[in-house]
Amino acid sequence: MNYRIKSGDTLSALALKYNTSVDALMKANPQIKNADLIYADANLNIPGAKDGFDSAPGRSGPNLAGGRPGSTNGAAPPDSGDGVKGPLGSPYDIARSHLGKNAGSLKLEGSGVGKDMEDWVPNNVNCANFVSACLEQAGMISNGQHDNSVMGLMSKLDADPQFKRVSLKDAKPGDVVSMKVGSGQHVVLFAGWENGQPKFIGSNNVNSDGSQRISFSNMNYPIMAVHQYRG
Repeated sequence: MNYRIKSGDTLSALALKYNTSVDALMKANPQIKNADLIYADANLNIPGAKDGFDSAPGRSGPNLAGGRPGSTNGAAPPDSGDGVKGPLGSPYDIARSHLGKNAGSLKLEGSGVGKDMEDWVPNNVNCANFVSACLEQAGMISNGQHDNSVMGLMSKLDADPQFKRVSLKDAKPGDVVSMKVGSGQHVVLFAGWENGQPKFIGSNNVNSDGSQRISFSNMNYPIMAVHQYRG
């Protein structure tokens, strides 16, 4: 959410009004160097404006714009057991354990993936935040390699000798798949093949307000990279 700062506003008052924190506002607005110095008419990004609690099991919503229809709570693809694993487990299994959760709710959890996700990231753009956290939980990347942008995460995986680019036909569940979506990007984890079509799991814009939920999806966007962990 973007907010136009008014005369008399303070970060502490805005944090209270929008149920966030001054620290989160500072992280979401790196242009602000002094928490006590903000300017009227400047734009302020409000993190967590679309935080929400998990919807009832089985509820579905529209798929990420432009993608093929996908299930938000569907069963795992039959070949999901052939996935990659890190020192601490499978990122695919870790992602699947959070299926159906809203990104905003997941970030409030104090352990696991939720703890590794950065809570200041707006809830309509959590795809890289979620994938990074799953990779961290699997022991495949360090906290320093966590990135909230698709291009940033791609760059870090390219620089990591434990990851190698592969083609989609050679992908295994848990591989990191970066896609071109209109003028932006999206990143998910490969989930396997179903009826000859690739299936993915990630933080997708499936909620009616545009915020994200962990869901399975079939997508046909141009693929920029598939990164596979080799250990």
